[in-house]
Amino acid sequence: MSRLWTTKAGLVACGMICAFIFLYLRSPEPEEADAEPTRPAVVECGFYPDELCSALFEGKKAAPQIAQFCRPPQNSEVLAHLRSPGNCSRMARGLHFITRPLSAEEGNFSLAYVIHAPKELAMLVRLLRAIYAPQNVYCIHTDDKAPTKFKSAMQTFVGCFRNVFLSSKTQRVAHDNLRRLQAEIDCMRDLVHSPLQWRYVMNLGGQEFPIKTNKEIIHYIRTRWKGKNITPGVTPASNTKPKTGQSPPKPSSNENSYTSPNTRFKPKPPRNLTIHSGSAYYALTRNFVEFVLTDPRAKDMLQWSKDIPSPEQHYWVTLNRLTDAPGATPGAGWEGHIRAMKQRTEAGDGHTGCTGHDAQDTCVYSLGDLPWLVQLPAFFATMEPSTDPLVVVCIERRHRLKALQQAEVPPEPHWQFPQESHFSSQAHD
Repeated sequence: MSRLWTTKAGLVACGMICAFIFLYLRSPEPEEADAEPTRPAVVECGFYPDELCSALFEGKKAAPQIAQFCRPPQNSEVLAHLRSPGNCSRMARGLHFITRPLSAEEGNFSLAYVIHAPKELAMLVRLLRAIYAPQNVYCIHTDDKAPTKFKSAMQTFVGCFRNVFLSSKTQRVAHDNLRRLQAEIDCMRDLVHSPLQWRYVMNLGGQEFPIKTNKEIIHYIRTRWKGKNITPGVTPASNTKPKTGQSPPKPSSNENSYTSPNTRFKPKPPRNLTIHSGSAYYALTRNFVEFVLTDPRAKDMLQWSKDIPSPEQHYWVTLNRLTDAPGATPGAGWEGHIRAMKQRTEAGDGHTGCTGHDAQDTCVYSLGDLPWLVQLPAFFATMEPSTDPLVVVCIERRHRLKALQQAEVPPEPHWQFPQESHFSSQAHD
């Protein structure tokens, strides 16, 4: 009897394992994949990826575990179109760029973006595709030490768009130094000469991705800020010398990259400015940008900031607290939903802590953070597709679906991302 019971238990266990493999791991055997390189290197689950993404957004407990077997190929669709010969309009259609304003509100309210190019062109393409609108304008800063091949490919790509260009100047950017701030100011100088009359400018790093649509961002800026700048930050306590970071920056191995040994401000800011600390991210009016480029206080502040780490965390918020600056918000604090920020060990607001990994004490979001992330009012969040590509896939598809649902014009067929079928295993290498 015990032997029969053991046999039955073994059959039940085998059946469960086989069912799991059939439902979630249906893919070619490794030997078949090696023999047929055109076969996909990713296992698909259900109506992939939308069905799985929906489960992740809903916070279903099994979804992150199932997702470990469902890894999308790294930027395969984007790379396939970038490598394929053809004209620019064909490439834009193949990459699903939106080519018309989706509403009158958006068409009448142009935005400008300063983008620090990521190390991978495919990630830049996906970011630009998500935030692109023909009425907006985009300045991309490429690190001066980037490979020549990368710069050439970047130039070819942006040449397909009349409203996208590379910064006229490049900087050898090192973390925590003035050159990153200078790169953004250089881009702003280019943007004010753009024929497109943008209203606000925002900055993006190479690993940022939108969680709000263009229409949602514009509506929030127009109705909540009404011509004011958004620079979240606070005034440091008067009895302490403001610090720019928890520790001094690491020395640079590149002699052309500037890093400062100082961790505290100089004792006397220029022109008796009160130094504020805040976010490096912003939404600034065009008039304020012109003020930054011409006002003597802004120039002196920039010069004064050259040997403090992370000057971008003080520069924008300090100038925006000047009462006579265009669009200034002297009494503002941390208001403004620019970035989704969560410290790795921080909990609260429906979030039990970062399930991703730490990048300079800030959470880089992973699959377990998605339910919390999409409920936030923030515009953008930090992603890392090389670590968890499905996070970007889910956010990207959700973002496009929302944008088309909010559209007041009939959608073009190529604006929609392709829909995968049940157990579809087709993917491009």
